[in-house]
Amino acid sequence: MRKAFMCSLCHNGILGGGLYLDPQSVIYVCQKLTIDETYKKLVLPLSEIKEITWKWVVFPVATFYMKTGEKYMFIIFNKWRFDKYYQQYNRTHEQ
Repeated sequence: MRKAFMCSLCHNGILGGGLYLDPQSVIYVCQKLTIDETYKKLVLPLSEIKEITWKWVVFPVATFYMKTGEKYMFIIFNKWRFDKYYQQYNRTHEQ
């Protein structure tokens, strides 16, 4: 089942949007007209995420490190809920 989260992508500023988590991927969606098409619907397959680290800068910031070497930073407003479902989906995906 797909889960939705309020978030902001930290890339050349703060870009608000939605973060969706399902058993196959993490998907960032933003409707802003002024951003590159790459970031309007950014799909991060669970199989390509090497690790996620967290830090607090007023809000929880997750850094997604991809196996390709890319990294994406998101402010995720409900860290506990996101982490709970990410761990659940990631375990299912690894099996």
